[in-house]
Amino acid sequence: MITFFLNGQEVSEHNIQPDMTVLRYLRTRQSLTGTKEGCGSGDCGACSVLAGEMHNGEWHYRAINSCITFLAQIDGKSLITVEALANGSELHPAQQAMVDKQGSQCGFCTPGIIMSLTALFENTPSDKTFTLHEIYDALSGNLCRCTGYKPIIDAAKSMKSYPGKVKAEIWTPSSTSPSNKGETSNEEGQSWSVRTESELKEIIAHHPDARIVAGATDLALEVTQMNRRINKLVAINQIDSLKTISEDANYITIGGAASLTDCEKVLEAHFPEFAQLLERFAARQVRNNGTMGGNIANASPIGDAPPVLIALNADIEIAGANCNRWIPLDTFYLDYKKTLLQTGEYIRAIRIPRREACEHLKVYKISKRIEDDISAVLLAIKVKVQGGKITAVRTGFGGMAAIPKAGAAIEAALINQPMTVETFRKAGEKASEDFQPFSDVRATAGYRIQVTQGLLEKAALEILNPESVSRVEQIFTTTLSAKDVVNTYDPQENNNA
Repeated sequence: MITFFLNGQEVSEHNIQPDMTVLRYLRTRQSLTGTKEGCGSGDCGACSVLAGEMHNGEWHYRAINSCITFLAQIDGKSLITVEALANGSELHPAQQAMVDKQGSQCGFCTPGIIMSLTALFENTPSDKTFTLHEIYDALSGNLCRCTGYKPIIDAAKSMKSYPGKVKAEIWTPSSTSPSNKGETSNEEGQSWSVRTESELKEIIAHHPDARIVAGATDLALEVTQMNRRINKLVAINQIDSLKTISEDANYITIGGAASLTDCEKVLEAHFPEFAQLLERFAARQVRNNGTMGGNIANASPIGDAPPVLIALNADIEIAGANCNRWIPLDTFYLDYKKTLLQTGEYIRAIRIPRREACEHLKVYKISKRIEDDISAVLLAIKVKVQGGKITAVRTGFGGMAAIPKAGAAIEAALINQPMTVETFRKAGEKASEDFQPFSDVRATAGYRIQVTQGLLEKAALEILNPESVSRVEQIFTTTLSAKDVVNTYDPQENNNA
């Protein structure tokens, strides 16, 4: 039985399809149609809801995409939909601000936008105002196809002026945790939501063909976009040992089911360039659910995290019913969408060596849009410089081959060479020895090689001139005011604002 709180009331379900999404459940089982279906792939945000977990005796909520979240992942949680925001006749500040600032046009996307703004409002201390960056981050996963972004942003800015109650009464369920068993089945299959690794290993020992899911931000697309069925599903997003992030003298260790949002803080402290990349990793709703382990296991050649982790010499721990083993990440990928993971195995943890004082990490993502887009080329490079010489170097590339991989010839051309732009320029000439990239809708093979060469040169310039402003994000935030942002926006150039 899957049990959770829905708008403050305990709900139990035992006869559901294992691949039923939260969106489909809300609309067809609960008749809560305020949550809309737009894209069905986690891109537009019309389906956004709030999912809460109990921490230290209090419920904490985050916005997620209900269209790519399976119901099994909500077991034991508290779910809030747009119908529950008003406190009687009093609208939530996010709702009232959208009304007063005329933030809604056709209205189809409005419920999802309001849920994202609600998450921003509720997770910000009452005495703190929102920065423009925080507003953009909160709304990064919400598309308004009527292009009404300015009044929406105005609404976000004004939310603090409303005296609405923080976390209305309906947000506080009657108990701290629903009494659930975490298993459901029907004639089409079974699903489980497990709390411990021992439970997980017992299930996969008996059902090795079950699909293991933490965030489901990619796996759910098989259901919503490809019309495939998943007959056995094990949700592991409630296992504390897989969500733990720890540090010691030598490593930062990230649990395989730790969300990308939870990874951001520790990565910002140790690898700020990695944390900046995560800001361009899909949108906030996706990062709230998606996991580092899932991004690795997905084995996409254009996944954002694997090239950086390869450059950082990360190891991963693979676990199964009868085994646990650590391997270097760069040995994990065998071919396109093929890895060392065997049936019934999962990624338990990612271990990243601590950064040394003389090491520089540079990460570049080239895509058609700055935010919420898939990369054409991703380059990560870690360089150790001592006495003006490159004494160690490690690279990771995405979009350049069938798998994420390092550039061996490029690294060989850099090691023990002087730390100069010319050194990196010559190393770029080795790109075609390491890679024979493909051409697709995002870039041609020739473009990918040329971009790689330019990015290597850029890395040298940034390492040698650390105070230089050379990123689009930096120029945008350091030289333009919010007023400038609005005045320079040209809808003919970028419909996604």
